[in-house]
Amino acid sequence: MQSRLADVNAQLILGNTVHERMTGTMALASELGFDALVYDYSPVPFDHEGELIIPSAMVCNTPRDWLELWCDEGYYHIDPVQQVALDSTSPFIWSYKPKAPTVLRQVMGQQHDPVSSYLQHHQMAHGMTVPIHLPRGGFASLTGLRSGSTRVALGDLQQALSHFTLLSHALQEHLYPQLSKSLRGYPVHLTRRERECLKWAAEGMTSAHIAERLQRSVATINLHLTSAMHKLGAKNRVQAVVRAVHYRLLDN
Repeated sequence: MQSRLADVNAQLILGNTVHERMTGTMALASELGFDALVYDYSPVPFDHEGELIIPSAMVCNTPRDWLELWCDEGYYHIDPVQQVALDSTSPFIWSYKPKAPTVLRQVMGQQHDPVSSYLQHHQMAHGMTVPIHLPRGGFASLTGLRSGSTRVALGDLQQALSHFTLLSHALQEHLYPQLSKSLRGYPVHLTRRERECLKWAAEGMTSAHIAERLQRSVATINLHLTSAMHKLGAKNRVQAVVRAVHYRLLDN
């Protein structure tokens, strides 16, 4: 296994960009029998009401309309694999074939039909997903999809489980420094000054105190705080601070 990890890292280090590293990962995943890859990342997987936030996603060898369907048309919200991954800490094998003995058989319902029909139509009804729970509540996962008959596909996936898990974590290790800076999955975007004012408000400072510290007028500070409250859908400053903390908008 140590030798395999060295091989994986050597392949991923060759790429400098996120795309190049995904391409390198696809090459390694192909050796394990996978036909396509889907990687997603979110610094905050749920909004303040508990609804799934559409993550940033990258794909290799998926059908052309994949990202449009999952990210723009809401397939992420009805994808049972995504739902299982968010509640899991261990890699799992899945299949959209109704009688296949995988975790999806326990959770599949009519609401998942669009996803199930799409994957079966494109002969990508089987796969494996590795959930990766990140520092400060972030979440990522790597999913490998493959074709083939159910019995053969599930057997092959079981054989590839340990190596694909290793590959997933190695990829995440290489991508995380870039993703944490570039791919922002936040549903709310505050200006630098709005974040600054909220940070001081979180410390218990009044508008007058914040104005003195930032050398701005009280009216200007109130304008920034009101704008931040509006963007966060908050009724008051306390709620705005709580939601900003939830979305990790005050981290930096």
